[in-house]
Amino acid sequence: MANIVTSLLPRSDVAAASVDEPADESGAGSRPALVLPDDRRWSYGQLAARAAWHRQRLEADGVTPGDRVLVQVQKSPDAVAAYLGVLAAGAVFVPLNSGYTDVEVAVFAADCAPRLLLCDPQRHRAIEAVAEPLGIATRPLGAASWSAPAPAADRRLEIEERGDDDLAAIVYTSGTTGRSKGAMVSHGNLRVNAEALVAAWAIRADDVLVHALPIFHVHGLFVALHTLLMARGQVLFLPRFEAAAVRAALPGATLLMGVPTFYTRLLAEPGFGAEECSSMRLFVSGSAPLLASTHREFTARTGHRILERYGMSETGMITSNPLDGERTPGTVGFALPGVEVRVVGDDGAAALTGEVGEVEVRGANVFGGYWAMPEKNATEFRPDGFFRTGDLGSLDGDGRLTLVGRSKDLVISGGYNIHPKEIEQVLDGVEGVAESAVIGVPHDDLGEGVVAVLVAEGEAVDRVLLQAALDESLARFKHPRRFYWLDRLPRNAMGKVQKNLLRERYRDAYRNPG
Repeated sequence: MANIVTSLLPRSDVAAASVDEPADESGAGSRPALVLPDDRRWSYGQLAARAAWHRQRLEADGVTPGDRVLVQVQKSPDAVAAYLGVLAAGAVFVPLNSGYTDVEVAVFAADCAPRLLLCDPQRHRAIEAVAEPLGIATRPLGAASWSAPAPAADRRLEIEERGDDDLAAIVYTSGTTGRSKGAMVSHGNLRVNAEALVAAWAIRADDVLVHALPIFHVHGLFVALHTLLMARGQVLFLPRFEAAAVRAALPGATLLMGVPTFYTRLLAEPGFGAEECSSMRLFVSGSAPLLASTHREFTARTGHRILERYGMSETGMITSNPLDGERTPGTVGFALPGVEVRVVGDDGAAALTGEVGEVEVRGANVFGGYWAMPEKNATEFRPDGFFRTGDLGSLDGDGRLTLVGRSKDLVISGGYNIHPKEIEQVLDGVEGVAESAVIGVPHDDLGEGVVAVLVAEGEAVDRVLLQAALDESLARFKHPRRFYWLDRLPRNAMGKVQKNLLRERYRDAYRNPG
């Protein structure tokens, strides 16, 4: 099989020993690929030409197939072209969150030992200081500005032949404790997952995606960009999520892929509703749980049912609610074609229907293991090839998956297992509570005590009302005994609540008067 880039750009604009199909004569190269906020356009041909320029620069830098290229840059059209150029050269793309500090970049660089580190021009001097002691070459990306003109489409992209099992990317997980893990993602992993999503969501060449996600993350890069490029669709490419900018882009668009925060912020916009969504056919949410109340309110306001799906850096997308059919709020749908999903108990045996256990997955979408962590790989994969996701969930009789939390978020209090999601659903249903996060913290007697951290819609809700809701729905051993109110919950770049920060902040909650 072929380098993933041959699936993302028209055949007329690429050349590769692994491509036997005739060149694409449909004119796809002249189609708009990226449309910028000022309406400037990068065609598929221009994107391929800029990727070819990057590939030639990489070769001049001494990058060869299999070398790692560490990239910490702001989102831009040129950053997309650089990504395609790295893969076209047969090198391994290693994206880093653009917010990481010099110290954090140094840790990742030491771990993956890249041949080259690409950065924003204004960061180059600081990055040089990080990379030089490690013997790593650096280079500013170049035309990273959004005001840079699109290149001429007169350069053909030569693509290095790669096989399905060859490494395409190392994606560092946002692990909440200990050392971050580099998930090794192959060309085959990327291709089969994008193909499955294109089919599942019926993405076509006439689709127009509003892209407001970061591209250092699986969601923005492998899910949103890969699927639209593979289908030869059009991407309205925004620097970041801003509710006003997204609203302005929606008329004429057909797709939006986002995190739950996108939808809560759109709903907070006065006047947001069905009229500006009239051309839209699909709203997708992922990377963090979507509240059922958000799903219901969005449907009521716009007439569209948000499609929630489930995936992770190690596997790409695993499940999806159906394009046609019931999208049940609070669930993440069914296994994608070619993906096997099971739920197992602590003994590794299959859980009963509706019973909570650890979610495990197997398929061509699943990564090859963690970079330089053989001991971790030995424990994270079952002998039959299933990957242990660390997520807790249950399957109904139809195979629909519902997630209840992360195994690391499991609270064990007095010998009882407590799933935070179950408590959060009750608290989120109390009038006046905008959202909640439930954690376990040290307790001298019980091992762990339950703590609820809440955000109010206005004034903090009286504890008597919270307690009444808990008394009605949950056994006493599950009840939080400490309640704290914040203006907002801490979240990472993809909208996931950072419970590790909450656990640290409230670690003494049961050791102080409460």
